[in-house]
Amino acid sequence: MTRRRLRPDEVELWRQIAATTDRIHPELPRADDLTPRPKPKPHKTAKPRLPEFAIGQAARTSAAPHDLKPNLIDRLRSAPVSMDSKAFGRMKRGKLVPEARIDLHGMTIDRAHPTLTSFILRAQASGKRLVLVITGKGRDRDEGGPIPVPRGILKHQVPNWLSMPPLAQAVLQITEAHVSHGGAGAYYVYLRRHR
Repeated sequence: MTRRRLRPDEVELWRQIAATTDRIHPELPRADDLTPRPKPKPHKTAKPRLPEFAIGQAARTSAAPHDLKPNLIDRLRSAPVSMDSKAFGRMKRGKLVPEARIDLHGMTIDRAHPTLTSFILRAQASGKRLVLVITGKGRDRDEGGPIPVPRGILKHQVPNWLSMPPLAQAVLQITEAHVSHGGAGAYYVYLRRHR
């Protein structure tokens, strides 16, 4: 919307009204000149030039690494050793004999979780240190769909259960069992001393 210019009779009316009023700030200079001024001309500035570019010039040439969660075995192997390293080495080689064992083969998750919880807490209360939890390797259930299904539901759930309350306070170390005790289908669970 453009502003229209004042007509001469409107300028005269304004001067009559302004003469009857007192100024709010008398120390400031007066602006009595109400004659219309020409519009200021806009300054033309040169448009900034964008640097030359080619499509894909900033693209990375190597593929970005995927930040995927490592598989279960790699996570257990990379976990820090919380127990005596000498005993840990003997346990990994199958030289330590488990004091108790539980077999979760054929159980559903709803049945296996409370069974495992009561077994671990009873074993810790009775002073046992090394127990063997047999989960089985599980069936290969991957039907080739777009989302891979991990093999062995209990095999993947047991380490998670052992690292969450109420079992986390009882478990000191979890590792895959030696071949003589079940290998990839079982876990050694080293328990803390009951206090």
